[in-house]
Amino acid sequence: MARLDSFLRLVVEQHASDLHFHSGAVPTIRFDGGLLRLPFRTLTETETRRFLFEVMDEGQRAQFETDKQVDFLYVVEGLGRFRANVYVQNHGMGAVFRVIRLTPPTLDDLAVPQVLRKLPHLQNGLVLVTGPTGSGKTTTLAAMVHEVNRTSARHIITVEDPIEVLHTPIKSVVSQRQVEKHTETFASALRAALRESPDVLVVGEMRDQETVQLALSAAETGVLVLGTLHTNSAAKAVDRIIDILPPETREQARSVLSVLLRCVASQHLCRRANGEGRVAVMEVLLHTWAVANMIREGKAHQIDAYLQTAGNDGTGMISLDASIARAVRNGYITMEEGLRVANYPDQVQLMVGDAIR
Repeated sequence: MARLDSFLRLVVEQHASDLHFHSGAVPTIRFDGGLLRLPFRTLTETETRRFLFEVMDEGQRAQFETDKQVDFLYVVEGLGRFRANVYVQNHGMGAVFRVIRLTPPTLDDLAVPQVLRKLPHLQNGLVLVTGPTGSGKTTTLAAMVHEVNRTSARHIITVEDPIEVLHTPIKSVVSQRQVEKHTETFASALRAALRESPDVLVVGEMRDQETVQLALSAAETGVLVLGTLHTNSAAKAVDRIIDILPPETREQARSVLSVLLRCVASQHLCRRANGEGRVAVMEVLLHTWAVANMIREGKAHQIDAYLQTAGNDGTGMISLDASIARAVRNGYITMEEGLRVANYPDQVQLMVGDAIR
């Protein structure tokens, strides 16, 4: 057993999400979004390198020496799977190990808005899950994939870096591909996927121009495409998709996106008011005539204002601030915690106050 495994065991036993293992610092775990130091000495550069190289294979060590960073999946039998990023920082080597669930989460587990439970049953289009790093995007995406797998007979292809949640076929056929292990790049896997008769295509991260173009092309062919983006709101997700493409193709892309986009779910994680875990507050943008028109005419900046007034239209759309206000009123989170992630804190306070009155 590698010496690092004892630290990872502690992370799992404490139901924490990450292990931070850095030269020049005390090993630290992330628990409910906060950092807690472990009762251990400050790591030296030499011992940090020894600990980390022990869990890396020859190829990973070679890549690290060349690129000064490397991503990989680390598996400890009987304990769990961990997404690892090892890199160089000012005191020497550093690493973060993220705990990966052994079983797929369900939409019920995550208590997502009711409207999101319909998305895995769509036959085509583009569904995006967005949010900052560590906001649970991958977990929400995995729950959607599990719902498809559980309820329908379809071919699901996932392209991930690395494969995180493992999906055992239930009703669907599930093909999970890992970048650099099963395919060279996201783009090459997506190009191949279009010839592999997919019904559902899962893109772990829409990170560059070619990946975005291929995802849109797949959705145009009638495939349901599920993907993630690192943006803080639905409006910024639309802008990001368009801005990443070449200027000469953006007008056409806006037209295509206005037809294909089914939903953008933008989420943030907040500490529960009772101190036991975290809960997602989620902004939900759905396809309507008004949304399609704003995208097509390059007026994505109007989406934020539109969402502020869309909460009572019966569609299930909701702004981030309205979602926060609802969570505060229901006692799931404190006002202080909600204001930390709100777009417009004054609006949240006003909505909560109006409900109380």
